[in-house]
Parts: sequence; structure tokens; C-alpha cells
Amino acid sequence: MAELQTLDRMECLRLLAANRFGRLAVNVNGQAPAIRPVNYVFDESSQSVIFRTGQGSKLYGLLASHKAAFEVDSIDLVNRTGWSVVMRGVVEEISDPRELRRLAQMPLDLWAPGEKSHWIRIRAGTVTGRRLIEPEAFASGPPPSRPPQ
Repeated sequence: MAELQTLDRMECLRLLAANRFGRLAVNVNGQAPAIRPVNYVFDESSQSVIFRTGQGSKLYGLLASHKAAFEVDSIDLVNRTGWSVVMRGVVEEISDPRELRRLAQMPLDLWAPGEKSHWIRIRAGTVTGRRLIEPEAFASGPPPSRPPQ
């Protein structure tokens, strides 16, 4: 049977800092949350997820609600293990020129085409995480591809 471990805040922040791709959840125009993939960098000095975006519903939703959720995860399908971190926090657009110069030095890699002139910060308010430990039944190898006959 698999074991589900709760991750402490420090481990969650470490996992956020070690990754560069996550999912943003934000309410847009009072509708159900929209979930968007985002390339990001974790700014340890402010304990914030930083990303860039262009004009559109994601930006408008973020600036209207001033809050969002952000998720990163990793899974191992063969061993049926993985982890997930969810961060909820206050959103702000970064406009201070000194702060923008500092952030421009960080390893934020933009994948999607188009102008991404808005720098957004989500401060890590509530951070929770869980890790699924390898089930005992599969500890000696991968699960069978089909049931035994």
C-alpha cells in the first residue's frame, strides 16, 4: 500500500525553487478558475513565484482578484510515486525598475511566443505539499503490465 507523506513548508519551497514549470489557477470574470501552464522562477528572497505574461484574460484575472494558486508536481508512472506542491498567495504586478533589473538576471526562460511585458509575483502565503512513497508491492520492481494469468 502506498504511503502519503505531508511535506513541510521548507521542502515545498525547495521543490518550488528546483523547478521551472508549473500551473497557475486564477478566477477570470467570476467564472470557475482558469488553469494555465507557466514558466517561472522562484525568488527565494521574497518567497515568490515570478513569471511574465502578456495582455489577456490571465493578466486581467490576476490583477482583478489579487490572488491565485500555483502548483508544481512530478510523477513516476512506472513506480507510481510522485509529489505535488500547491501555493496560494497574493498577486502583484512588478513595476519598480530596480526590482525588474534584478529579476531580469534570474533564469526565467520564456517558452511561449509573443510579448510578455508584464512581470507578475505570487507571494507564497499558504504552501502545502504531499509526496506519494513507493508502494510496498512495487518496491522490488515496476508493476506488471498486465495481471498474471
